[in-house]
Amino acid sequence: MKVSGFTIVRNAVTLDFPLEASIRSILPICDEVVVNVGRSEDETLEVVRSIGDPKVRILQTEWDMTIKNKVLGDETLRAMRACRHPWGVYIQADEVLHERGAELLSQAIAAHDGDARVEGLLVKYLHFYGGVDTVAANRRWYRREVRAVRLDPALDIRPYQGAQGFRVGPGHRKIRARLTDAEMFHYGWARPARALRAKREVSRVLYPWAKEREARRPLLPWFPGLTPFRGTHPAAARGWIEARRYDADRQVEGPRFRPEFLRFYASDIIERVTGERVFEFRNYTLV
Repeated sequence: MKVSGFTIVRNAVTLDFPLEASIRSILPICDEVVVNVGRSEDETLEVVRSIGDPKVRILQTEWDMTIKNKVLGDETLRAMRACRHPWGVYIQADEVLHERGAELLSQAIAAHDGDARVEGLLVKYLHFYGGVDTVAANRRWYRREVRAVRLDPALDIRPYQGAQGFRVGPGHRKIRARLTDAEMFHYGWARPARALRAKREVSRVLYPWAKEREARRPLLPWFPGLTPFRGTHPAAARGWIEARRYDADRQVEGPRFRPEFLRFYASDIIERVTGERVFEFRNYTLV
Protein backbone atom coordinates (compact mmCIF):
# COMPACT_ATOMS: atom_id res chain seq x y z
CA MET A 1 0.00 0.00 0.00
CA LYS A 2 1.67 3.20 -1.20
CA VAL A 3 0.88 6.44 0.62
CA SER A 4 1.42 10.10 -0.26
CA GLY A 5 1.99 12.90 2.21
CA PHE A 6 1.01 16.48 1.49
CA THR A 7 1.27 19.91 3.04
CA ILE A 8 1.30 23.59 2.14
CA VAL A 9 3.54 26.36 3.44
CA ARG A 10 4.46 29.98 2.85
CA ASN A 11 6.83 32.26 4.79
CA ALA A 12 7.67 29.47 7.25
CA VAL A 13 10.87 31.14 8.46
CA THR A 14 9.17 34.44 9.30
CA LEU A 15 6.33 32.59 11.01
CA ASP A 16 8.79 30.18 12.67
CA PHE A 17 6.92 26.99 11.81
CA PRO A 18 8.55 23.66 12.74
CA LEU A 19 8.43 22.92 9.01
CA GLU A 20 11.37 20.55 8.73
CA ALA A 21 10.16 18.56 11.74
CA SER A 22 6.64 18.48 10.31
CA ILE A 23 7.76 16.97 7.01
CA ARG A 24 10.25 14.58 8.59
CA SER A 25 7.60 13.26 10.97
CA ILE A 26 5.53 11.80 8.12
CA LEU A 27 8.36 10.78 5.77
CA PRO A 28 8.81 7.29 7.32
CA ILE A 29 5.23 6.27 6.48
CA CYS A 30 4.98 7.97 3.07
CA ASP A 31 6.31 6.99 -0.35
CA GLU A 32 6.29 10.65 -1.39
CA VAL A 33 5.58 13.95 0.34
CA VAL A 34 4.19 16.76 -1.83
CA VAL A 35 5.03 20.21 -0.45
CA ASN A 36 3.17 23.15 -1.97
CA VAL A 37 5.53 26.08 -1.33
CA GLY A 38 3.90 29.42 -1.98
CA ARG A 39 6.17 32.23 -3.13
CA SER A 40 7.67 33.58 0.08
CA GLU A 41 9.62 36.58 1.31
CA ASP A 42 12.04 34.38 3.25
CA GLU A 43 14.01 31.13 2.91
CA THR A 44 11.07 28.72 3.07
CA LEU A 45 11.93 27.05 -0.24
CA GLU A 46 15.54 26.53 0.88
CA VAL A 47 14.36 24.92 4.15
CA VAL A 48 12.28 22.37 2.24
CA ARG A 49 15.09 21.67 -0.22
CA SER A 50 17.57 21.20 2.63
CA ILE A 51 15.66 18.15 3.88
CA GLY A 52 17.37 16.35 1.04
CA ASP A 53 15.06 13.35 0.84
CA PRO A 54 14.18 12.11 -2.67
CA LYS A 55 10.64 11.40 -1.50
CA VAL A 56 10.01 15.15 -1.07
CA ARG A 57 8.43 16.67 -4.17
CA ILE A 58 8.13 20.47 -4.25
CA LEU A 59 5.44 22.47 -6.04
CA GLN A 60 6.48 26.12 -6.42
CA THR A 61 3.25 28.12 -6.56
CA GLU A 62 1.69 31.57 -6.41
CA TRP A 63 -1.05 31.96 -3.81
CA ASP A 64 -3.95 34.34 -4.36
CA MET A 65 -4.13 36.05 -0.97
CA THR A 66 -7.03 38.24 -2.12
CA ILE A 67 -9.44 35.33 -1.60
CA LYS A 68 -8.68 35.38 2.13
CA ASN A 69 -8.83 32.07 4.03
CA LYS A 70 -10.21 30.25 0.95
CA VAL A 71 -6.62 30.26 -0.33
CA LEU A 72 -5.67 27.68 2.29
CA GLY A 73 -8.25 25.20 1.02
CA ASP A 74 -7.43 25.88 -2.62
CA GLU A 75 -3.71 25.35 -2.14
CA THR A 76 -4.24 22.24 -0.04
CA LEU A 77 -6.41 20.84 -2.82
CA ARG A 78 -3.65 21.61 -5.31
CA ALA A 79 -1.23 19.55 -3.20
CA MET A 80 -3.77 16.72 -2.89
CA ARG A 81 -4.33 16.60 -6.64
CA ALA A 82 -0.59 16.31 -7.21
CA CYS A 83 -0.35 13.16 -5.07
CA ARG A 84 0.20 9.86 -6.90
CA HIS A 85 -1.00 7.28 -4.41
CA PRO A 86 -4.40 6.01 -3.13
CA TRP A 87 -4.11 7.44 0.39
CA GLY A 88 -2.73 10.75 1.60
CA VAL A 89 -1.40 11.82 5.00
CA TYR A 90 -2.01 15.53 5.52
CA ILE A 91 0.00 17.65 7.92
CA GLN A 92 0.04 21.39 8.52
CA ALA A 93 3.30 23.30 8.84
CA ASP A 94 2.83 23.87 12.59
CA GLU A 95 2.01 20.22 13.32
CA VAL A 96 4.31 17.27 14.04
CA LEU A 97 3.17 13.64 14.08
CA HIS A 98 4.59 11.74 17.05
CA GLU A 99 6.62 8.70 16.00
CA ARG A 100 4.56 6.53 18.37
CA GLY A 101 1.50 7.27 16.26
CA ALA A 102 3.07 7.30 12.80
CA GLU A 103 3.20 3.52 12.65
CA LEU A 104 -0.33 3.28 14.09
CA LEU A 105 -1.60 5.55 11.34
CA SER A 106 0.21 3.50 8.70
CA GLN A 107 -1.28 0.29 10.07
CA ALA A 108 -4.77 1.84 10.14
CA ILE A 109 -4.51 2.85 6.47
CA ALA A 110 -3.64 -0.74 5.54
CA ALA A 111 -6.35 -2.17 7.80
CA HIS A 112 -9.16 0.03 6.46
CA ASP A 113 -8.19 0.24 2.80
CA GLY A 114 -10.63 -2.53 1.91
CA ASP A 115 -13.56 -0.96 3.79
CA ALA A 116 -15.25 1.55 1.48
CA ARG A 117 -17.18 3.05 4.40
CA VAL A 118 -13.93 4.52 5.78
CA GLU A 119 -12.95 7.63 3.82
CA GLY A 120 -10.56 9.10 6.33
CA LEU A 121 -8.71 8.48 9.58
CA LEU A 122 -8.65 10.65 12.67
CA VAL A 123 -5.68 11.52 14.83
CA LYS A 124 -5.76 12.85 18.37
CA TYR A 125 -4.49 16.36 19.07
CA LEU A 126 -2.34 18.03 21.67
CA HIS A 127 -2.50 21.82 21.34
CA PHE A 128 0.46 23.61 22.92
CA TYR A 129 -0.16 27.14 24.14
CA GLY A 130 2.18 29.83 25.37
CA GLY A 131 5.15 27.46 25.18
CA VAL A 132 5.96 23.78 24.75
CA ASP A 133 5.20 22.77 28.35
CA THR A 134 1.49 23.69 28.45
CA VAL A 135 -1.44 22.18 26.57
CA ALA A 136 -4.88 23.68 25.97
CA ALA A 137 -7.75 21.28 26.48
CA ASN A 138 -11.19 22.89 26.58
CA ARG A 139 -14.09 22.80 24.10
CA ARG A 140 -12.55 25.61 22.06
CA TRP A 141 -9.76 23.25 20.90
CA TYR A 142 -10.56 20.30 18.67
CA ARG A 143 -9.68 16.92 20.16
CA ARG A 144 -9.29 15.11 16.84
CA GLU A 145 -9.26 15.78 13.12
CA VAL A 146 -8.89 13.84 9.87
CA ARG A 147 -5.28 13.59 8.78
CA ALA A 148 -5.36 10.58 6.42
CA VAL A 149 -7.74 10.53 3.46
CA ARG A 150 -8.49 8.50 0.38
CA LEU A 151 -7.26 10.34 -2.72
CA ASP A 152 -9.47 8.67 -5.34
CA PRO A 153 -10.72 11.61 -7.48
CA ALA A 154 -14.09 9.86 -7.88
CA LEU A 155 -14.75 10.33 -4.15
CA ASP A 156 -14.19 14.11 -4.44
CA ILE A 157 -12.77 14.53 -0.95
CA ARG A 158 -11.65 18.13 -0.58
CA PRO A 159 -10.34 20.50 2.11
CA TYR A 160 -13.04 22.35 3.99
CA GLN A 161 -12.96 26.11 4.58
CA GLY A 162 -9.51 26.95 5.97
CA ALA A 163 -8.32 23.34 5.48
CA GLN A 164 -8.61 22.33 9.13
CA GLY A 165 -10.37 19.20 7.89
CA PHE A 166 -12.08 17.64 4.87
CA ARG A 167 -15.55 17.24 3.41
CA VAL A 168 -16.95 15.25 0.48
CA GLY A 169 -18.29 16.72 -2.77
CA PRO A 170 -19.75 20.14 -3.59
CA GLY A 171 -22.42 19.64 -0.91
CA HIS A 172 -19.71 19.37 1.78
CA ARG A 173 -20.95 16.09 3.24
CA LYS A 174 -19.03 15.19 6.37
CA ILE A 175 -16.30 12.66 5.68
CA ARG A 176 -16.79 9.17 7.15
CA ALA A 177 -13.83 8.53 9.44
CA ARG A 178 -12.41 6.03 11.90
CA LEU A 179 -10.51 7.05 15.04
CA THR A 180 -6.87 6.05 15.57
CA ASP A 181 -4.57 6.48 18.56
CA ALA A 182 -1.99 8.46 16.57
CA GLU A 183 -1.14 11.80 18.18
CA MET A 184 -0.53 15.08 16.37
CA PHE A 185 1.34 17.79 18.26
CA HIS A 186 0.16 21.29 17.30
CA TYR A 187 2.73 24.00 18.03
CA GLY A 188 1.06 26.99 16.36
CA TRP A 189 0.49 28.80 19.67
CA ALA A 190 3.79 27.70 21.22
CA ARG A 191 6.02 29.69 18.89
CA PRO A 192 8.08 32.69 20.05
CA ALA A 193 6.28 36.00 20.54
CA ARG A 194 7.80 37.51 17.39
CA ALA A 195 6.31 34.67 15.33
CA LEU A 196 2.92 35.05 17.01
CA ARG A 197 2.93 38.74 16.11
CA ALA A 198 3.77 37.85 12.52
CA LYS A 199 0.91 35.33 12.59
CA ARG A 200 -1.44 38.07 13.72
CA GLU A 201 -0.48 40.14 10.68
CA VAL A 202 -1.17 37.19 8.36
CA SER A 203 -4.51 36.58 10.09
CA ARG A 204 -5.56 40.14 9.30
CA VAL A 205 -5.24 39.23 5.62
CA LEU A 206 -6.84 35.79 5.85
CA TYR A 207 -9.59 36.73 8.33
CA PRO A 208 -10.19 40.49 7.90
CA TRP A 209 -13.58 40.25 9.62
CA ALA A 210 -11.80 39.43 12.89
CA LYS A 211 -8.97 41.97 12.79
CA GLU A 212 -10.59 44.52 15.15
CA ARG A 213 -11.34 41.83 17.71
CA GLU A 214 -7.80 40.45 17.46
CA ALA A 215 -6.27 43.92 17.84
CA ARG A 216 -8.02 44.32 21.20
CA ARG A 217 -6.87 40.98 22.57
CA PRO A 218 -3.53 40.28 24.26
CA LEU A 219 -1.10 38.17 22.27
CA LEU A 220 -1.80 35.12 24.44
CA PRO A 221 -5.12 35.46 26.29
CA TRP A 222 -5.71 33.23 29.31
CA PHE A 223 -8.64 30.80 29.33
CA PRO A 224 -9.69 27.73 31.35
CA GLY A 225 -8.20 24.36 30.50
CA LEU A 226 -4.47 25.14 30.39
CA THR A 227 -2.60 22.21 31.90
CA PRO A 228 1.07 21.18 32.23
CA PHE A 229 2.39 18.74 29.63
CA ARG A 230 4.06 15.69 31.21
CA GLY A 231 4.75 13.58 28.11
CA THR A 232 7.47 13.46 25.48
CA HIS A 233 7.62 15.56 22.35
CA PRO A 234 8.11 14.01 18.91
CA ALA A 235 11.76 13.20 18.24
CA ALA A 236 11.66 15.12 14.95
CA ALA A 237 10.73 18.33 16.78
CA ARG A 238 13.11 18.24 19.74
CA GLY A 239 15.78 20.46 18.19
CA TRP A 240 13.19 23.06 17.21
CA ILE A 241 11.66 22.88 20.69
CA GLU A 242 14.87 23.32 22.66
CA ALA A 243 15.82 26.35 20.62
CA ARG A 244 12.49 27.99 21.50
CA ARG A 245 11.67 26.66 24.95
CA TYR A 246 12.44 29.95 26.70
CA ASP A 247 11.15 33.29 25.46
CA ALA A 248 10.75 36.09 28.00
CA ASP A 249 8.48 37.97 25.60
CA ARG A 250 6.03 35.06 25.26
CA GLN A 251 3.69 35.44 28.21
CA VAL A 252 0.15 34.18 28.71
CA GLU A 253 -1.92 36.88 30.42
CA GLY A 254 -2.79 36.30 34.06
CA PRO A 255 -5.94 34.31 34.93
CA ARG A 256 -9.10 36.39 34.78
CA PHE A 257 -12.73 35.36 34.79
CA ARG A 258 -14.98 36.22 31.85
CA PRO A 259 -18.69 35.31 31.68
CA GLU A 260 -18.18 33.44 28.41
CA PHE A 261 -15.96 30.98 30.29
CA LEU A 262 -18.99 29.53 32.08
CA ARG A 263 -19.76 27.30 29.10
CA PHE A 264 -16.22 25.90 29.22
CA TYR A 265 -16.55 25.04 32.90
CA ALA A 266 -19.95 23.44 32.32
CA SER A 267 -18.89 21.36 29.32
CA ASP A 268 -15.73 20.27 31.15
CA ILE A 269 -17.79 18.94 34.07
CA ILE A 270 -20.10 17.08 31.68
CA GLU A 271 -17.13 15.57 29.83
CA ARG A 272 -15.52 14.38 33.05
CA VAL A 273 -18.75 12.72 34.20
CA THR A 274 -19.95 11.24 30.89
CA GLY A 275 -16.87 11.12 28.67
CA GLU A 276 -18.75 13.14 26.02
CA ARG A 277 -17.82 16.62 24.84
CA VAL A 278 -21.10 18.47 24.30
CA PHE A 279 -21.53 20.83 21.34
CA GLU A 280 -18.22 19.65 19.88
CA PHE A 281 -17.61 20.80 16.30
CA ARG A 282 -16.85 17.83 14.06
CA ASN A 283 -15.84 17.88 10.42
CA TYR A 284 -16.50 14.14 10.26
CA THR A 285 -18.93 11.31 10.98
CA LEU A 286 -17.58 8.37 12.99
CA VAL A 287 -18.04 4.95 11.36
